[in-house]
Amino acid sequence: MGIKDYQREFIEFAIKNEVLKFGEFTLKSGRISPYFLNAGLFNTGASLSKIGKFYAAAVNDSGIEHDIIFGPAYKGVPLACTTVIALAEAPYHKDTPYCFNRKEKKDHGEGGTIVGSALKGKVLVIDDVITAGTAIRESVQIIEDCKAQLAGVLVAVDRQETGKNGDTSAIQEVERDFGVPVKAIVTMSHIMEYMEEQGTYGAHLAQMRAYREKYGV
Repeated sequence: MGIKDYQREFIEFAIKNEVLKFGEFTLKSGRISPYFLNAGLFNTGASLSKIGKFYAAAVNDSGIEHDIIFGPAYKGVPLACTTVIALAEAPYHKDTPYCFNRKEKKDHGEGGTIVGSALKGKVLVIDDVITAGTAIRESVQIIEDCKAQLAGVLVAVDRQETGKNGDTSAIQEVERDFGVPVKAIVTMSHIMEYMEEQGTYGAHLAQMRAYREKYGV
């Protein structure tokens, strides 16, 4: 599977906005990573609008059938919003319901923990990353409490690296535990393919290859 146009554009956009950086970054796991993507830095109107178009392209590409898009609080909320806006416009023209959860339950007004459309049917969860899978498990609990079904998950990047417990990645564990596809706008392989195409990332690319050799799935 080669890199697609929207994936290449996403990588270029992320580099330009310093959301994707190359260097040395200490992860929560203690690993020293040669790259880091911080989707929280898509924090202006223009960048949020653009990221929605990339998520929408990935939703369309994923083929995951869904009735509603769910954005887990807090980071998933703007991502779900911008994705459904992009899906409603050309070339998709799909008016998709969306909702998100409150972290705290309200006891006045409309009450409950879900804001937006009713959480029902087949649910596509949109978030920035899956690191330990904890947030996704919380989302699954919310979805099940509402008698809806998890259809799949879409994140910005799949690092394609093993978790603490050996052979599988956090994304593979979610796929295995819940029996649904987890897709990403880009994977580590896409980023490396882009770097190879550009031909200007010699040392960084060597570090990426060494990292994948050590921790890749």
